[in-house]
Amino acid sequence: MLRFLRKKTVGTASGKFDFLNTDMHSHLVPGIDDGAGSMEDSINLLRGFSALGYRKIITTPHVRPGYFPNTREIILSGFEKVKAAASAAGLDLELACAAEYFVDYGFIDTMEKEGLLTFSGKHVLIELSTFSPPPDVNDTIFQLRIKGYQPVLAHPERYVYYQSVKDFQRLKDLGCLFQMNIMSLSGHYGKTVSAIAHELLKNRMIDLFGTDCHRQQHIEALQKISTQEKNIRLLREAHFLNPEF
Repeated sequence: MLRFLRKKTVGTASGKFDFLNTDMHSHLVPGIDDGAGSMEDSINLLRGFSALGYRKIITTPHVRPGYFPNTREIILSGFEKVKAAASAAGLDLELACAAEYFVDYGFIDTMEKEGLLTFSGKHVLIELSTFSPPPDVNDTIFQLRIKGYQPVLAHPERYVYYQSVKDFQRLKDLGCLFQMNIMSLSGHYGKTVSAIAHELLKNRMIDLFGTDCHRQQHIEALQKISTQEKNIRLLREAHFLNPEF
């Protein structure tokens, strides 16, 4: 996939994320994971996205056995209800749906038996434990690639407690894309995560920016970041792929 080179200027400050166009990590299907709890929550979050300047939302409910045992049918059925409610509310947003898959020892079996919910072709969002090393993630990336999927690692900066920059580079070399949480820049997940987020950006290892929005407090945090010139400049100067999705 070709990357578009972007001018390294902030331009007129809009206080919004319209330059990203697309968010590809959120939890808006109500009642199936730790995101939106009701359809009212979902619609309010979508209104927040619209106010921030987004034009397309790809929502990605968790799939994590033992915690969020969602199936393709559960996710897509709930998403259709969100689309209908958004249309009834008059929201002018393009909506799509995939999933965020937790990489554990059963992940490859899930891929083999059920197939994976993807976005923008064969892109698949995966996450790791934030506390301990996962099973052989290098092999997981390899298996996804040979099956024709494009793996996208959610918020790599949050795996700082056991992943080094060298480990991250190995995943990049295997063909994995990286999606950083915008809120990581502001210290939302702590100073250590923020430092790694800035380092990954500095080394041009980030391909996509996501909100990982679960609740209204996240919209409020994003609104605050949208007014921070330094962080907006960092986002604009990065080589991101969001508008292509």
